Amino acid sequence: MSLSGNSTRLATLTRELLNHWGNTKAQWRDLKSEEFERHYLAELVASVDRSVSVIEKVDKLITKVRKECE
Repeated sequence: MSLSGNSTRLATLTRELLNHWGNTKAQWRDLKSEEFERHYLAELVASVDRSVSVIEKVDKLITKVRKECE
């Protein structure tokens, strides 16, 4: 699997996690759930977004290097 495929999988799994969180959040409504979302999930989503962007840039760079080495 290419780096691009890995970044797509990471983004997809993160969306799935957020969907599951939405189901959990419907039942768990207190200050701790808000804290959990703010502290962990918001940070995770931001990190995944940054990671996907970097993975895509690295994938393009590797593709360019491969073409130049042929």
